[in-house]
Amino acid sequence: MNRLLTYVGTIILAGHGMVHLLGTAVYFELADVAEFPYKTSLLGGAVNVGDAGIRVFGVLWAVAAIGFVAAAGAFLTDWEHWPLLVVAVTVFSLLLTVLDYRVAYAGIVVNLGILAVVLYSQFG
Repeated sequence: MNRLLTYVGTIILAGHGMVHLLGTAVYFELADVAEFPYKTSLLGGAVNVGDAGIRVFGVLWAVAAIGFVAAAGAFLTDWEHWPLLVVAVTVFSLLLTVLDYRVAYAGIVVNLGILAVVLYSQFG
């Protein structure tokens, strides 16, 4: 694989993981982000999970962040199972972003893009 594309893909995966830490910071009330306000509900306000539930949701955002950094490392080192890892963490991230679609809509687009590129690289 072209080394430049490998580096770009690695940066995108790791960068997307770092963005997931915003969710963790906001839902643990460690940061105020105007475009990503603290709340205790998901699915556009339809499901109230309370303070404890949103903290669990914040932990899940951290899990996705770790997953994307691990996937970036797997991709960079050309680990034979990197596509499976990337798809798994991206689907997990997609679930999180759909649950929080009012503020994480850009993440939905990025996740779908990552899935499309990986699937094309494997089957296209």
